[in-house]
Amino acid sequence: MGTLTLDRDEIVRLAALATGDEKHEASSYSTLDALLVLYGHILRVDPEDPAWEQRDRFILSKGHGPAAYYAVLCWRGFFPEHWLPTFTRQGSRLGSHPDRLLVPGVEASTGSLGHGLPLAVGVALALRAKGADQRVVVLTGDAELNEGSNWEAIMLAPQLQLGNLTLLVIDNGSSTIDLVPIHERLAVFGWHAEQVDGRDHAALEAALSARHDQPAAVVATVRTTP
Repeated sequence: MGTLTLDRDEIVRLAALATGDEKHEASSYSTLDALLVLYGHILRVDPEDPAWEQRDRFILSKGHGPAAYYAVLCWRGFFPEHWLPTFTRQGSRLGSHPDRLLVPGVEASTGSLGHGLPLAVGVALALRAKGADQRVVVLTGDAELNEGSNWEAIMLAPQLQLGNLTLLVIDNGSSTIDLVPIHERLAVFGWHAEQVDGRDHAALEAALSARHDQPAAVVATVRTTP
């Protein structure tokens, strides 16, 4: 796919259309810039054919508060804008957690923290076994890494040499376990890990574009909303 002009103001406008008690606004908006860069400049996807066999896979493990995710999917053309104001309403496709059976472009139904990264390891391994060159990107939150299932996946991925896997951690300061920076912890387990400003589009694009022989981790630090 070709790169698109990244219109952050448009994503903020679209995300604002999704209202309700389950929006988790601060959590959602902390992912906004990373999602915009991913879907505008990084991921190989086709909104006209969401099940395209050659697509890259993106998993939103941080599945609670998906308003920014829905806004970016809408911006890319996966579904019409008039869906957004129905967010979490009865009969809406746009629930408080994304559902892959209801929302075009959603790769996995998520929301229970700690499930997305183990799932992404399995998807990356399956794609490699098929000889495919698609990449798998999974987005987690910093506090989500407190879940032990994530660290089992973190230890396994380098052993499998999953160079097609990228872990994107949105560090919005919600974790209470921060004695060692996240990227340093990941590097110890064999990941190619770096930390960037989570609002800096150029830095995000450079980090997320890179491919390595081992799994890659990008820790995007965000302290402002939206």
